Parts: sequence; structure tokens; C-alpha cells
Amino acid sequence: MTEPQLVVGAAIVDDLTSPNTLLAARRTEPPRLAGGWELPGGKVEPGEAPVDALHREIAEELGVKIELGEELVGPVDAMWPMASGYRMRVWLARVTDGVPAPIEDHDDVRVLGPGEWLDVSWLPADIPIVRALLNRH
Repeated sequence: MTEPQLVVGAAIVDDLTSPNTLLAARRTEPPRLAGGWELPGGKVEPGEAPVDALHREIAEELGVKIELGEELVGPVDAMWPMASGYRMRVWLARVTDGVPAPIEDHDDVRVLGPGEWLDVSWLPADIPIVRALLNRH
């Protein structure tokens, strides 16, 4: 059995300890995921550290720099299950430079306020992560 492809994601919030807002990004690629909302991030390249991959992906996708908070530990080997062959690690993150804008693989970003975190059509893999975030506060 091969190792699952590691994917990293950022739960971009306004405050790393007491978040009120959460950023959602709407995918354009691949076609089967187009129109679904997700926590931004992407695949870890061979030899790349997960945290470095997350900083790279957020810069490529949203054009911003982030500060990372705690990792949101998932239920399967501390990771979040995705489609077959993929596992995701997710960190809380806060933008430190720039304004998030859809650059690559997305056509819209939305900052969801209190009570709105489930108001978009999250991709199936992201729903348990968003629910776990909501249950923390």
C-alpha cells in the first residue's frame, strides 16, 4: 500500500486564539471540485516540509503571507481524510501581509463572519474540519 498524498490547508481566521471569521475559497479546478468552497492550500511536493508547502500554496493561491497557529489534529493518524489516496493537515493561520484574492485555482474568496461558517457549499473533505473549528469555541 502506498503512502497517501499529503495535502496542507489553512483555516485563515482573524485571530489565532479566538477566531470570529473564517476565509473560504471557491475552487475552479479540477472540474469535479469546481464551485465548491474549501480551506485554501494544496499538495506537499516531494522533499518539501508541510509548513513550507502551506506558506507556498497560500502565496500562490491568495497572494498573501500568513502566520501559523496551532495545527488542527484530524481523526486519522492526526490527519483529515480526503478522497481516496489523500490526507490533509490543517493549521489555523492569520494573514500578516496582503489582502487575500483568488489568483490560482479559485475564482472567489469570502470571509465568513460569526454564524456564517457553514453558509457556503464546502467540499465534503472540508466539512468536518469546519465543524471541528466551530466546536472549539
